Amino acid sequence: MPSNKLARTNDDIQFALSRLLRDVKDPRVQQGMISVTRVETTGDLRYAKVWLSVLGLEDEKEFKKGLKSASGWLRKELGASLSLRYTPELVFEVDRSIEYGAHISQVISSLDIDKGEQSDE
Repeated sequence: MPSNKLARTNDDIQFALSRLLRDVKDPRVQQGMISVTRVETTGDLRYAKVWLSVLGLEDEKEFKKGLKSASGWLRKELGASLSLRYTPELVFEVDRSIEYGAHISQVISSLDIDKGEQSDE
């Protein structure tokens, strides 16, 4: 469990990256609506694992390549916006939890259940 300072740092990185990802010019990255779902930073602030959820992702392999090529710029801008001793190296992962939740919601809504009747028998 991260300390309070580390949790605040994770939140700050998450907020800053969510703003910065909108400004990435690489078309491989701009495939859909991107949201930063979670950030976990190591205790020494050297590495940060960033989970991204993308609604409308077309090609995951190209998306990851685009993120890898933009990671240097993102790290530089992150270091300029946050006052940290070390700017962490960014490791990106695709988070499918929102997509999975939307799928489950669609499956539930497609079930033929009459909401007016209750089986109290």
